[in-house]
Amino acid sequence: MNTTAFDDLMTPSSIPSFVLPSVNFLLQTKFHVPTAHSSLVWRNRLLERLDGAKISRLTLLSAPAGFGKTTLLAQWVEAHPGEVTWLSLDGSDNDPVRFWRYLGSALEGLEPGCGLRLEDVFQLPPVEQLVIGLINNFAEVRRDVYVVLDDYHLIENPLIHSALTLLLDYLPPRLHLILSSRVDPPLPLSRLRVRRQLTEIRAADLRFHFGEAEAFFHSTMGLELTKAQLQTLEERTEGWIAALQLAALGLQSQGDNSAFVQAFKGNHRYVVDYL
Repeated sequence: MNTTAFDDLMTPSSIPSFVLPSVNFLLQTKFHVPTAHSSLVWRNRLLERLDGAKISRLTLLSAPAGFGKTTLLAQWVEAHPGEVTWLSLDGSDNDPVRFWRYLGSALEGLEPGCGLRLEDVFQLPPVEQLVIGLINNFAEVRRDVYVVLDDYHLIENPLIHSALTLLLDYLPPRLHLILSSRVDPPLPLSRLRVRRQLTEIRAADLRFHFGEAEAFFHSTMGLELTKAQLQTLEERTEGWIAALQLAALGLQSQGDNSAFVQAFKGNHRYVVDYL
């Protein structure tokens, strides 16, 4: 371990002077925002809800797989160029050193000079020092900036949850966190909700309404279905986007729309294979 670098981080007389993460150790595609294809259904009602992130410390998209969380966020990011940094999480990010290296680099790309510096450090200093350094770095930022952590349900390390809780408690007014997750994260959601510092988008919000389902089948997938057929599919899938997409793929591969729609249920092999 580079003890000199670690000793510098532990200097008690001041906020630690971090070292910029080396890009050689970081997978750059984890910072890439997924492409929001123009052919997709643009969900204006939810994009307006996401604009609430500007007055929230935390914005949470919480729903099971297949509800379009990442796609919705990608659409929203496209409308906010230069304001958002993106980090796609995976199971390996449960290592606190790795997590903070990636998050520090993401923040550095958003506001140069504000990211955490953790090059050649293989053991983290106290989490409080990391969070205080980050808070102080962003305290004077004069524009609203957003950090998207996609697939946060893959993070299970309590040390990381504790650090983000501390960050949320003292988050600078212009810095906002946006999390997508298949389950609610162990963060102080109730406290944030009571203080009106939380914007929430859940499965019930993400389900396709009839008009969105119609646009998806007709405009995106190029399928001509009757109103009755669309209503049947919407009711049987309950607006679950993944199931609607599987139904569309099935319809494209055969010629009898009516028979397929009548046979399409939760036990259809496409749905079973996906689950």
